Amino acid sequence: MTTSDPSKLFVWIWLADHTEPVVAGVLEPQGKLLTFNYGKSYLARPDAEPIFADELPLTPGRQQPQGQMLLAGAIRDSAPDSWGRRVILSRLYGSQAASMDPGAISELTYLRESGSDRIGRLDFQDSPSEYIPRQNDATLDELYNAAQLLDQNKTLSQGLADALQNGTAIGGARPKALLTDNEKKYIAKFSASADHHPMVKYEYLAMRLAKACELNVAPVTITKSLGRDVLLIERFDRTPTTNGWARKGMVSALTALGLDELEAPYASYTDFAQWLRAHSDEPKTDLKELFSRLVFNILCGNTDDHARNHAAFVGSDGIRLTPAYDICPQLRVGEESSQGMLIGGTQRLSQVVHCLEVAADFLLSTPEAKTIIDQQIATLSEQWQTIAEEAGMNESEMNSLWRRQLLNPFALYDYKPT
Repeated sequence: MTTSDPSKLFVWIWLADHTEPVVAGVLEPQGKLLTFNYGKSYLARPDAEPIFADELPLTPGRQQPQGQMLLAGAIRDSAPDSWGRRVILSRLYGSQAASMDPGAISELTYLRESGSDRIGRLDFQDSPSEYIPRQNDATLDELYNAAQLLDQNKTLSQGLADALQNGTAIGGARPKALLTDNEKKYIAKFSASADHHPMVKYEYLAMRLAKACELNVAPVTITKSLGRDVLLIERFDRTPTTNGWARKGMVSALTALGLDELEAPYASYTDFAQWLRAHSDEPKTDLKELFSRLVFNILCGNTDDHARNHAAFVGSDGIRLTPAYDICPQLRVGEESSQGMLIGGTQRLSQVVHCLEVAADFLLSTPEAKTIIDQQIATLSEQWQTIAEEAGMNESEMNSLWRRQLLNPFALYDYKPT
């Protein structure tokens, strides 16, 4: 067994249709940067695939992050976000974690300490020769209990902290965990202590309405744990086989556009559409889908549609837009609102008329774009109440959404239906 070196970390990858990973290369610091170097044995494999060809092509030698990034975006996509970092700090520092700056520990530590069942097809190990997954099985109630305690800044026992570790690298700020049964894997999203509205129900409603609007979305169900609502989102980056789970490579729109976290406000739907037009195996289908998601986000009041909430599959079987995920109406003060990702140019106001202005960037004519908008408005109007009741929403909760988040008049300002 290789002795670990805390200053480096080995990147393991699941190749197409494989259920066991192989080591692809090594991450090492170079000043403030984390550089990546493919291993010679990996480059010599006939089935070797680049982690992400735009950013980390299959070439020997150290590869530095592009632009202003400190770490390659395709690797950063596999790292914990704010919720996962809170869990890791709690595991490492216990009661001191609540007062700590998440930036006090290195990115290598976050990658090393996060769970192995992360989004996409990468994992990180101290050894280049022995793969030891970091995973801890727990029931939904155990996971929810641990998430509630941490969300309330309470100290977790080592057992509860370990139970949450598996879900530390799945992104986002809200409390969540991972679940697995024999045929499917799920992301479980929990209520947060600061919630003043039923955000779990809101997200269920939005995801189900998106499906009703014929968007390609991850399947969702709503269940209960410890008397509280839990949203279960079926993972689309895993495929069950007779020998185990195969993994699919993914990159966020932020990574596809070559942007750093601090540059995220400059990401736009039209830029991502241009990237898909150049890279997707079915660009016309993916561009229409992305346009439809833009329209739906505006109509349902989801203004948290930043560039990490869009992604594409990447790998030897091609590049395609992933199913939609993380669609949830966001609370607003007044009518005016703006999208998390620019629509195009410098425009981000949450109004469907601005979607029409950029329809050509999605290979759509104005009449085609208006048909999408009109059909979504009709579907939301006809089905929102039925699905809200299916989610268990009461009259007050429904009233807090209708014409406020869902179909807010601001979204339809100056729009003339066909």
